[in-house]
Amino acid sequence: MPETADANKTTRAYRSPRREEQARRTRQRIIAAARERFLRSGYTTTTMREIATAAGVAVQTVEFAFGTKPALLKAVIDVAIAGDDRPIPVLQREQARAAQSAADVEAFLATVGHVVRIVAERVAGLLVVLDEAASTDPEIAALAHELDAQRATTATWIMRGITQRAPLRGELSHDNAVDTIWLLMDPVVFRRLTRDRGWSADDFQHWFTSSIQRLLLPPGSPHLGEDAPEVKKR
Repeated sequence: MPETADANKTTRAYRSPRREEQARRTRQRIIAAARERFLRSGYTTTTMREIATAAGVAVQTVEFAFGTKPALLKAVIDVAIAGDDRPIPVLQREQARAAQSAADVEAFLATVGHVVRIVAERVAGLLVVLDEAASTDPEIAALAHELDAQRATTATWIMRGITQRAPLRGELSHDNAVDTIWLLMDPVVFRRLTRDRGWSADDFQHWFTSSIQRLLLPPGSPHLGEDAPEVKKR
């Protein structure tokens, strides 16, 4: 009996909230260090040892928490997309609920456009790292494919939210509408426009929402927002 009680006590101590919080903070430090190293040096040349050193932990700690470098990159990207490490799917988070509560398509797209812009700001550079590594690493190529599929799921959700509030253009199929949104919300498009063409994040957000309205809604629709400001000229 004493031995059983001691074993139970050890199990309870290992699963204590304090230890769980310490483990979570360690994961956060590793993810932050990995993000910084991937963005600075790229995926291929960054080593798990460099990440561990930057996070102030042993290499074994990184490997125990994430397993492999591809899995660590996925964790970094997942946190960048969601904004934190809570195990809550993006489409079940507060922003998605706020968009769903919008009464009309303009309010829905205003919320969606803001979220797309914020996510793109956080993740665009990481996707460049991902794309560069995907050409030579099959695991990273599979991750890139998975992220494209996730974006298609989100685009489908956005399209459904639009059609619940306004009709689509008559000639558009479901797949065409989803693909249009999927392309417009690609963080690489955000990076090209903001980094290479000098757009501000506000410019991108306005372009994203107005493009969806003009490409997906019928001509002459009251939802087109004719009075919306133009994208600022440089």
